[in-house]
Amino acid sequence: MISEEFKFRKPGEIRTRFAPSPTGFLHVGSSRTALFNHLFAKKNKGSFVLRIEDTDTERSDPKFEKDILENLKWLGIDWDEGPDIEGDYGPYRQSQRLEIYTKYLEELLDNDKAYYCFCSEEELEAQRQYQMSQGLAPKYSGKCADLDKETVKRYLVEGKPSVIRFRIASKKVSFDDLIRGKVEFDTGLMGDTVIAKNLNTPLYNFAVVIDDFEMKISHVIRGEEHISNTPKQILLHEALGLPQPKYAHMPMILAPDRSKLSKRYGATAVSEYKKEGYLPEALVNFMAFLGWNPGDEREIYSMNSLVKEFTLENVQKSGAVFNVKKLDFLNGFYIRQRSPEKLTELCLPYFIEAGLVAEEKGEKFDLNLLQKIVSIYQGRLKKISEIVELTGFFFKENIVYDKSLLKWKEMSDKEIKNSLDKLEKILSKIKIGDWNKENLENALLPEAEKIGDRGSLLWPLRAALTGKEASAGPFEIAEILGREKTLKRIKQAKELLP
Repeated sequence: MISEEFKFRKPGEIRTRFAPSPTGFLHVGSSRTALFNHLFAKKNKGSFVLRIEDTDTERSDPKFEKDILENLKWLGIDWDEGPDIEGDYGPYRQSQRLEIYTKYLEELLDNDKAYYCFCSEEELEAQRQYQMSQGLAPKYSGKCADLDKETVKRYLVEGKPSVIRFRIASKKVSFDDLIRGKVEFDTGLMGDTVIAKNLNTPLYNFAVVIDDFEMKISHVIRGEEHISNTPKQILLHEALGLPQPKYAHMPMILAPDRSKLSKRYGATAVSEYKKEGYLPEALVNFMAFLGWNPGDEREIYSMNSLVKEFTLENVQKSGAVFNVKKLDFLNGFYIRQRSPEKLTELCLPYFIEAGLVAEEKGEKFDLNLLQKIVSIYQGRLKKISEIVELTGFFFKENIVYDKSLLKWKEMSDKEIKNSLDKLEKILSKIKIGDWNKENLENALLPEAEKIGDRGSLLWPLRAALTGKEASAGPFEIAEILGREKTLKRIKQAKELLP
């Protein structure tokens, strides 16, 4: 048997893998799979393998592989072996492993555990329709299962279209899922399954079994949508005499209404989250809680903390709800942990894209000013991309807004204008050299207290300077705008009033 030619992994050695197909961009669901495999391997001092399953030549694209690798690295999910890291069990792209699969396919064919099937698509569809009309679960009828060798050889020489089917015996197949417990299937409902288009083109269920064995994978941790594939893979292990890895199937990620996840609720490429201004620490922290719970009230976990705490025992069976508010909360937390300098670096591309600052230092680029602006909005950001909408008013000569924004509670237009007059009078007395937050507060707060309602003076000021319903404090904003621009905006606000 082929299995006797190989030694399996060392006793107790943990080896996990993430095996994406480069047929699309990396999404949250796939990233979570990679994360859980990474955490489990690292927690157990094992190895995490990245394998690219690119045998679907029509849909695979190098740009998708590039996206997968780049975004896993951005998330901080590192691998020990992979297409870009040499290991003992490569190559790590399926398209470079075809000779390996051929050897195992020939083993199955030689031992009559697989056979060539020459049924056309039309025949198979007719069989399926007939079985369904009889109230039966559709499965292959076995028409080609007992063709004699001479007929098979003749058909192959003639070039008759064919596939390779694996013989599935009718029996009960069970396995102990590390998350779900005992799972059992009746293989009599499956029918002989296609495992390859030909000797050089394996299909998923076959290739994954061979790769997991050859790469000495100890634990297969994947989404619950793969549970139905597991019995087929177990039967292939048995037919080839290969040791069976341990399986763990993670819960599905659901929308808030517990429906299938859609693009509206998170089924979005990781690169899009990055573009929106989510930080990798926040996304990792968030993904970890999509199906896993540490068993306490703690919500903030760094990658190192996750490695330390992660166990498959604490992964839930039921669906994990994607809560974007939780993601925003976590992202806001990690944004607040950034230094003003680092956060400004992250915000800079958004300022440049919006045309608010030049790409290079010059007339439209004042790094010190940007750091001041970012600092006073650091506590308000949920996503880095929000910085432009929140702070765009700083960069405009004139801002346009409705006079209703100037109104505090039940103030009349006359009262608003009186407040703006008072603001202009007080602030015009402060010299440029004394124009700072502390002096602005010392000049205005006593006057606001005299009125009895500080908002009647400070609200019109803040609204006049920003043109927004909500913003940072008026003193911080006025300090950054400077004396000239602050007084100019107060005058512009007065012009809105009759």
